[in-house]
Amino acid sequence: MFNIMVVEDDRNTRRLMETVLIQNGYNAVSACDGEEALELMDKKQIDLIVLDVMMPGMDGFQFTRILREGGCDIPILMVTARETHADKREGFLSGTDDYMVKPVDEEEMLLRINALLRRAKIASERCIVVGNTKLSYDSMTVEQNGESSELPQKEFMLIFKLLSYQNKVFTRRQLMDELWDMESETDERTVDVHINRLRERFKYNSDFEIITVRGLGYKAVARQ
Repeated sequence: MFNIMVVEDDRNTRRLMETVLIQNGYNAVSACDGEEALELMDKKQIDLIVLDVMMPGMDGFQFTRILREGGCDIPILMVTARETHADKREGFLSGTDDYMVKPVDEEEMLLRINALLRRAKIASERCIVVGNTKLSYDSMTVEQNGESSELPQKEFMLIFKLLSYQNKVFTRRQLMDELWDMESETDERTVDVHINRLRERFKYNSDFEIITVRGLGYKAVARQ
């Protein structure tokens, strides 16, 4: 059973999240602020953190930076009422893995938690296997039906990201923020160029495909 820590200063919100997690098979560990969370993490194995941003004392951004600077790579789902691009940017730069805006849809939260836990497993194993296709993170290579080829860094990171979260739609902005320098003035159309290169490279691959979701972005899906 996964231990999910909820770091939230609002008592009612914290209890609601705990209840949802427990009802869906997780073990919930709660903390009312960042200081308490750090203390609990010294005593208990935590697999993922659902983290509020606006908390007294140490806010969620500071808490995340402390963990990342200390070498802790526990998946973090940041939950906040702050929804501007600048806030999201600060969240990702501090080291969060995903970001949700309040009020939180419970089903979406559970889907994101499941995806993050799956991604953490992929990261620890540093490879993804989809049918007869294997992506190896360390060498940035893709093996298809016994033949291996090395991809350019951005192309590999892009397809690795999409296949890590199969069926999840990523906007061009999200992909730019996570895979390119957020200070860069590179146009979002750069993502389209890389997607087209990947489609050409994998046009004969029978294990997965990259789908355009009109008006939103892209997702990768496994072929049946």
